[in-house]
Amino acid sequence: MQKTGQDSSRTQHLVTTYLSDVKRRVDACIFDFLPTAHKHPDVHQLYQMMLDYPRRAAKGLRPALCMLICEAFGGDPERAVNTAASLELLQNWLLIHDDIEDGSELRRGEPCLHQKHGIPMAINVGDALHCKMWELLHRNTEVLGHELAFRILSEFIQLSNQVVEGQHIELSWVNDNRWNLDEEDYLTMCVQKTAWYTCITPCRVGAIIGGASKTEIDGFVELGKEIGIAFQIQDDVLNLIGDVGRYGKEIAGDISEGKRTLVLIHLINTCTAAEARQVIDIMARPRDEKSEAEVERVLQLMQKYKSITYAQQRSKALLQEAAEQFSHNFAHLPDERAKQLFLSLIHFFVEREY
Repeated sequence: MQKTGQDSSRTQHLVTTYLSDVKRRVDACIFDFLPTAHKHPDVHQLYQMMLDYPRRAAKGLRPALCMLICEAFGGDPERAVNTAASLELLQNWLLIHDDIEDGSELRRGEPCLHQKHGIPMAINVGDALHCKMWELLHRNTEVLGHELAFRILSEFIQLSNQVVEGQHIELSWVNDNRWNLDEEDYLTMCVQKTAWYTCITPCRVGAIIGGASKTEIDGFVELGKEIGIAFQIQDDVLNLIGDVGRYGKEIAGDISEGKRTLVLIHLINTCTAAEARQVIDIMARPRDEKSEAEVERVLQLMQKYKSITYAQQRSKALLQEAAEQFSHNFAHLPDERAKQLFLSLIHFFVEREY
């Protein structure tokens, strides 16, 4: 059934309201937990730098998935706040390191941390937030008891292994100057680098806290893969055609950074051999050796060969598969409101403009 404009507007309002509420609760947990002052001036500076990324505007999608799935299984979402906040800390330290590895310039509308304070300092801040993530997860013993807290820790260990392996795959492509990639290569990287920490683990830990069975918890692996890939593809698209004021990152930054995205892979495998050589020549050069005209040339070719449109269609197809899978596999869940909100939220993953 086609949604009317009024229905779509109402759904978006429900999602944004829910995200704002979760963000408020998670932020309260994070800022109550993170240290803010120290008698030693250098440590005090570290504490202030640790607050930088958490204070920047963010959507809070991962904490929202965690708390919503907990609620969908009949659990109390307040019991999931520490875990949701840990997911947000994970996101922040990963972004600090990711921005350094990619040579990014903007994050959430502001200069990246390494642009402000230098690479060594930024790496250390990322490490500090990483440590705090484990400390906050340890505090789950006070809320969930030792058994559940240990299960959540185990999920974060699995997640951490997946993310660094996925990141290594992508960094290896850059290091080895590899361009002979196909869609399957991209999807494999996406599942490990993005899907596990964006969807799979947030849903799994929410389900664990909500009292789900092992079969139900495991059901979020395949579901989360589809949502996570769809999310990453949309992120890649927004990087090319989004509004910098809303998106918060440099537009066409993926071209400047030489990122292997689904859009780029489709272009290289669709355009002429001469155009492919030109694109690879531009993409393979460091950021400071690319001109604005060359970045624009790659973008024009992406539009010429409808590579952006292809990626958008692929993202929407994955989303539809995920929505149908969730509706079928979890029809038995008691909380209809939470289920409907989950479906609206995953649609937001792909329909968002920032």
